[in-house]
Amino acid sequence: MSIYLSKPILGTARFRFLCGIAWLATLSCPIVPLSAQEAESAGGFDLEELLDAGQALWESLAPSEIQEEYRLPTFEEVTQFLTTIESSLADGDAQSLAPYTEPAKQILLLLRGFEGGDELADWLQPRIDYLVASDEIQNAPPPRIVPRRPGAPPVGKPVSPQFTQQYWSKVIARRPKPKLADRYIPVFKKAFKSKGVPTELVWLSEVESAIKLKARSPVGAYGPFQFMPATAKRFGLRVGLFDERSNPRKSAEAAATYLSILYQQFKSWPLALAAYNAGEGRVGRALKSTGAKEFQQVSSSLPTETRMYVPKVLATVALRESINPATLSSILSFSDSGLALHASSLLTADPPDSYR
Repeated sequence: MSIYLSKPILGTARFRFLCGIAWLATLSCPIVPLSAQEAESAGGFDLEELLDAGQALWESLAPSEIQEEYRLPTFEEVTQFLTTIESSLADGDAQSLAPYTEPAKQILLLLRGFEGGDELADWLQPRIDYLVASDEIQNAPPPRIVPRRPGAPPVGKPVSPQFTQQYWSKVIARRPKPKLADRYIPVFKKAFKSKGVPTELVWLSEVESAIKLKARSPVGAYGPFQFMPATAKRFGLRVGLFDERSNPRKSAEAAATYLSILYQQFKSWPLALAAYNAGEGRVGRALKSTGAKEFQQVSSSLPTETRMYVPKVLATVALRESINPATLSSILSFSDSGLALHASSLLTADPPDSYR
C-alpha cells in the first residue's frame, strides 16, 4: 500500500464501516432484560469492545481488495514515509514539500497509537509547520506584476511571507508555550550562560522538538536539541542505552557549545542558526558562491526548511522573551581553554554539511 493515501487515514469509510458493523453486532445479540442495579453498573456499551467486534467482522466480511485499500499503514511504512519527509526537508523546495502536508497530519495522529510512536510524533509535530507553509506558497496567487518605469532599477523577486519573521510571529503567537517549558527552559538557560551564549536562544529547542526530551527523527537525531549520534559524541554526549542527548543539562551544554562555534565562524546569529539547521558546510559554500555576508542575502541559496527555520527561531525568541532578536549579544566568552581549542580545531577543519 502506498503511504500517499488519496483518502484520509482516520475517519475513513473503513472506520465508519467498523462502527456500523460493530453496532449491527450488538443488534444481533439476544436482548436480556437487566435489573435496575445491573443496568446502572453496565453503564452502556464499551466502545473498545464494539470496535473489536467490528474489526473481526471487517476481516471476515469485507473483500480483500477493499481491506487492502483501506488498511492502516504499518509502523515500518510510517517510518519510511517520515524518512522521505526528512530528506525533502533537507534538500527539497516548497513544491516538493507541499504534497506531504495532509498525509503528515494524518500520520501524526496515527503515530500516537503505535508503541514507540510518540518519539517520532514529537519530531514530526513542529515540522508540519514547514509543510503547511510550503503548501501555502504553492497555493498562493501569483504576485501582481507592476510595470517598471523607464530608468528605474530592476525589482527583485518578492519574498514569500513564509520566509519572514513576521509570518512566523503570527504562527507562534497562536500557541501557548510548550507544556515542559517552565520545567526545562531554566535548565537550558543555565547551560547556555555557562558557555557564554545568549540565553534567549534556548528557545530553538521549541522549534526543534517542542521541548520534548525524547523527540526522535526517523534518521536518528534525538533529544530536545536534535543531535545525531556522531555529533553527540563529538560534543561529549554518551549515546546508546543511557543516551545523554535526552539529558536536559548536558544536551543544552552541547547545543550551546555548537552554537558558539558556529557564531565564531559566521559572526552572525541568523547564519549560525542556518548552519545549525543545514550544516556549516552548506552555509559556508552558499556564502562563498554568492559573495553574501548576511542570512537574508544568502537565504535563497539554502534549503526551504532552513529559510523558514531561521525566522521561526527568531520569532520564537522574540515572542517568548519579549525582545528584538537583532539585539542579541555576541558570545560573551569561552568558559574554558578546552572549548576555545575545540572551536579552533573545528573551524580549521573541512566543515561537513551538518554535525547534527
